[in-house]
Order: sequence, then C-alpha cells, then structure tokens
Amino acid sequence: MSWTFGSIAVVGAGAVGLYYGARLAAAGGDVRFLLRSDYDAIKADGIRLESVAGDLHLQEVQAFRTPQEIGPVDLVIIAWKATSNHLLAEVLPPLLHPGTQVLTLQNGLGNCERIAEITGPERVLGALCFVCLNRLGHGFVSHTAGGRLSIGEFANDKRQRAAEIARRFAAAGVPADAADSLAAAQWKKLVWNIPFNGLAIAEGGVTTEDLLKNPAIEAEIRALMAEVIAAARAQGLGLEDSLIEFNVERTRPMGPYRPSSMIDYVEGREVEYESIWADPLRRAQAAGAPMPHLAALAERIRERLAGS
Repeated sequence: MSWTFGSIAVVGAGAVGLYYGARLAAAGGDVRFLLRSDYDAIKADGIRLESVAGDLHLQEVQAFRTPQEIGPVDLVIIAWKATSNHLLAEVLPPLLHPGTQVLTLQNGLGNCERIAEITGPERVLGALCFVCLNRLGHGFVSHTAGGRLSIGEFANDKRQRAAEIARRFAAAGVPADAADSLAAAQWKKLVWNIPFNGLAIAEGGVTTEDLLKNPAIEAEIRALMAEVIAAARAQGLGLEDSLIEFNVERTRPMGPYRPSSMIDYVEGREVEYESIWADPLRRAQAAGAPMPHLAALAERIRERLAGS
C-alpha cells in the first residue's frame, strides 16, 4: 500500500526550513511554518529566496507561533538544528495524527532515533540536504549552490514514503531521490560535513576557500574523508573512495562559503557537536574503526567551543 500526504508543517525557520518549505508552498503545497523570532517579518513580507535555482518571493505564508495553532498534519519536516532536539517532546505531539510521518532534514547522526522515541520508528524518515544556504535576515535566504535531497526511511515499511516525498519535492523544482539506505546516505553527507564544518571551526572561523588554499589543511580534509569512508564500511555501508575527490572538487567553486556550524560558532550559538562529530566517532570506534584524525579534530573543536 502506497502513502501520500497533503498538509505539511515545517519546524525550524532557518535557511533550510525556509528554503525547502517555500519551494513546496510555491508549488501549491499546504505548508504551515512554525515561526518564532521571524513571525512578524514573515507575516508582513513573506519569504524571499535569492537562488541559483530561481529567485522566489512567497508573499502569502501560513505562519503560526505554536504547534497547537498548526494542528495535526500529514507530514512534519524538522529543519531546526539538532541542538534544539530537546524541544521535540513539546513540539511534535500537537502536530501528529495517527498517520503523520516525520522527516528530519538535520545534519549528523542520532536525530531519527530522538524522533522515534516520540513517534515510533515506523513514522520516521531522514533527508540529506546537499546544498549551500545562508539565512541573511528575517525570511531572507541566499541559495548559492546545490539543493538536492536524498531521502531515506528509518524503518522501511514498503509504503514508498521516501519515493513519494521525493516526487513532491521534484515537482516543486527541488532535485530529490529516494535513498536505498538512509544510514549510507547519512555517512555520505558526513564525508563533507565532518572535515569542512569541523576544520572551519578548529581553524578559528574560516571559510571553505580558506581551508582549501592551505595544502596541509587540504591533506587533512582528505585524511578525514578517508576515515569517514572507512568507518562507514566497517558498519557495512558501501561508500566509495571517489567521494573524496568529488567532495573536494565540488567545494572549490563555492568560493568563500561559510559552513553552517562555523557560522554558529562565530556568532556564539550552540554547535551541533554531538550529532556531527561525537556520535559518528563513537559509532566508528564501536565498529572497530578508530578514526584518529577525527578524534584529534573533535578535541580541537571542543577546545574552541570552550573558548581556549
């Protein structure tokens, strides 16, 4: 039996939530945004995307201050940082009816498990966003590269949920596919996130361009990527060595791109340390992959976050 959906709630009004939610809404979707600090600005002027895929001004936005005002929907999209996951138990229940599915667009590992504690694993999906986005102001997002989503099911129940969500995103102009393995897709995204987000912090708050200008740092990036691939293979996930060259070379044209974790660090916000670095390191070590480069990077990040 296949599954389909109508109403959508977007939880998290950062760059990711605003971008993907606005694309779905502009294509005619019933998209309801849970907003806090952006509420007044977005109610007044909508959501603006400055995008390589085509600029968009979504003037009429279904904006709400509480999940109770939104009410139960068919699909909940979690787009806030993993550092806000302690709020899931408060925010999710009012959005659920018996058939509601929950899709997380968050980075790193452990997010699906946190949602599953509330909903049960059979309702959970994850998506990996291969995109360069920055929120420049209230309701204003800059999209400079990429945009593809790879969507997977935490517990596959044969209802083709990931394929249907991918189809709806594609119809809204967002390249999307259904991943055969959510776990493999998550580790594939970590091949980029672990070195680039991590070293951008460890080096004091620098861009991807700064990192790749330094041959020694580029060598460290490649060593970290190799460790991530080896750790994935130790868990039975077949990542290819070609991901190293692919990820390095696709990053060069981004120019002085500011990774999201680096922005959080320099602006004094909490960084997704657990989901992007600590949890993958623990899982790798448990699988017999020691990851010494990641262990050293994690220590450097901890020192930076502690103000050393």
